[in-house]
Amino acid sequence: MPVLSIIAIYLLFWVLSAFLVMPFGVKTHDELGIEKVPGQADSAPGNFRARAILLRATALSAVLCSLYIANLYQGWITASDLDISRLIGLKK
Repeated sequence: MPVLSIIAIYLLFWVLSAFLVMPFGVKTHDELGIEKVPGQADSAPGNFRARAILLRATALSAVLCSLYIANLYQGWITASDLDISRLIGLKK
């Protein structure tokens, strides 16, 4: 597999991972007991930590990308394994 393809797959996993880990550990100002800025949304995070999100997303995407590439070479799950019509008995 070309290196650019691996980088592209890793970046796709990274963006997905960033959105997956973003809400973990975030609390609102009301939950933290911090005063809100006038006009601020009630759901705005009070303890947003970008560095923690970047590190978590990087680690998760490295694991997911490694599993994807290992599956590509090892063939643990193939396209025929994902054929739902075969699984429910419509095809033989």
